[in-house]
Amino acid sequence: MSSKKSTSSASQNGAPGTKKLGARHKARKRAVDFLFEAEARNVDPVNLTAERIELARADDTIAPVSDYTSTLVEGVAENLDRLDGVIADHLKDWTLTRLPAVDRAILRIAVWELFHATDVPPVVAVDEAVELAKQLSTDDSPGFVNGVLGQIVLVAPQVRAAAAAVSSRPQVDTGGDASVDAEH
Repeated sequence: MSSKKSTSSASQNGAPGTKKLGARHKARKRAVDFLFEAEARNVDPVNLTAERIELARADDTIAPVSDYTSTLVEGVAENLDRLDGVIADHLKDWTLTRLPAVDRAILRIAVWELFHATDVPPVVAVDEAVELAKQLSTDDSPGFVNGVLGQIVLVAPQVRAAAAAVSSRPQVDTGGDASVDAEH
């Protein structure tokens, strides 16, 4: 355990040969914290995040919640069923409910980034998830998270392309008035 702490300290201090953890990494970690807490307390993660934003505004001793943390939590919450379905489809000999809650949160964030965060290269989403698993979960979790995401990253380009095709389609205005259709 002590080597893990010294690695984290060295990473944060930017020691030679270690990865410096940036603002996005911290935002992802905080999003994991919020998603984990919301699941444990059975509360809405978006509402929890909003409460923390207000709490940070009212108390200077509490770190502000970054916009990217909010984006991640909202994105995961809005797409939860789809994200869980994709993750569950790529688990071997496991079910989503059997995973440690922190691993579920990490995977949900990473899959959301793979599918929706066009400014995050897939390799970064996977690497960040593995790093979070190293920091926050069991010794087996980094390899497990990497294996699951290694499969999902292969379908991510198709998912992004499909989403782009749907969003670029012209919207058909049906007028929303059923009586007009009945008259014709």
